Amino acid sequence: MSLEKILPSLRCPVNGDELERRGDMLISASGREYPIVHGIPVLLSNTDDPTLWVVKASYEAARKNPEDPYQADTVAVLPHELPALKERLRRAGEEKVDPVISFLIIATNGYLYGDLVGTLQEVPIPQIRLPQGEGLLLDIGCSWGRWSVAAARKGYSVVGIDPSLGGVLAAQRLTRKLGLDVTFVVGTALRLPFASGTFDHIYSNSVLQHFSYENAELAVREAAKVSKKDASLLMQMPNKFGIRCLYHQARRGFSSGTGFDVRYYSPGNLRNLFSSSFGPSELSIDGFFGLGIQASDRKFLPLSKRLVVDASESLRGVSRALPGLLNVADSLYVNSRRAA
Repeated sequence: MSLEKILPSLRCPVNGDELERRGDMLISASGREYPIVHGIPVLLSNTDDPTLWVVKASYEAARKNPEDPYQADTVAVLPHELPALKERLRRAGEEKVDPVISFLIIATNGYLYGDLVGTLQEVPIPQIRLPQGEGLLLDIGCSWGRWSVAAARKGYSVVGIDPSLGGVLAAQRLTRKLGLDVTFVVGTALRLPFASGTFDHIYSNSVLQHFSYENAELAVREAAKVSKKDASLLMQMPNKFGIRCLYHQARRGFSSGTGFDVRYYSPGNLRNLFSSSFGPSELSIDGFFGLGIQASDRKFLPLSKRLVVDASESLRGVSRALPGLLNVADSLYVNSRRAA
């Protein structure tokens, strides 16, 4: 799906105005201007209250330095990793894996990838837990595009959105290299810049867990607003009673968390939040012993971490006979249906 096809559904993130394209800018009816950088609309407001610093960085970079093809200063890597990332980007054409993807891997895929930051030899694309399908799917918090790719391979028309301009540019490079028609937008889950009733499906993984509880609820309501009646939603969320989740909560004294910290939810909290903000909701198990553990990642990992993946998958299998294991799984999916 090209930008021109999604353009009629794009909206000003501040007041919901329709947008008109004029060259490399999108202009709202009230005169607000949003740049298009390398074909990607940057629909951010300088009044946002961001969870991530990359919102402000992306907002400024899109206006001050739109020619930069990588926008490394807007990539959500740790400060001490940025010089190495920039050095690798200078010789990006020689790399087997896009350096931005290689450096973002632990942020998007979880702690099992800690030893692989900056060293990937192949892009790890997971198997998305959606049926073969069709219709327009929004991937909230797409980062470098792994779930957007997975959804596109299942037949969905995909729009990925993320506040990191550098991450989204990496996603664009990846999908073009793979020959997939995916559209990307720079924006936030708290101000989804789309018309009401745009999407048939909503997907998100490892995103809302970093929001305050209030902002997570707001993001789910935003997802409902841009969804069609009877749209489906699948979102990964952490379970406060999961084994490793309990360990992490104990390390911080069971505080609720601040900034980009993970917030933890009970299964009952998740059902209530999504049922009230989106529609009827059920839970399913994503994995055990951590967040983001996927069977498709196994081949990339050393033996000790493969055993973690195997144990998680084994327990997922056992849970078919013992559904109560859901209550101690670390990572859950919320499956919701948009209320009519």
